[in-house]
Amino acid sequence: MKNLAELQKMMKAAQELQEKLQKELAEMRVEGSSGGGMVTVVLDGQKNCLEIKLDPEVVNKEDVEMLQDLIVAAYRDAVARVEAEVSNKMSGLAGGLKIPGLF
Repeated sequence: MKNLAELQKMMKAAQELQEKLQKELAEMRVEGSSGGGMVTVVLDGQKNCLEIKLDPEVVNKEDVEMLQDLIVAAYRDAVARVEAEVSNKMSGLAGGLKIPGLF
């Protein structure tokens, strides 16, 4: 019975940790950019796109393809930064352990 109580206690602690992390990820804001900052994408910690900023100089109806490429590059940069931030948070919270199911 003592082991069952310990297991329940550990499960509750893991659930609280996961809830805390989910809240932090939802509140996180990470920017990625391309074109020397002419295109910026803002994501939350769950990789949801919150904002795209375009420098007016990069908007050229003669070269829409370049703008599309810059947006994709900025998004990829933001995703890489989110992944690095999440990995950093996870290693700090879990003491470097990879806990299946948490991320």
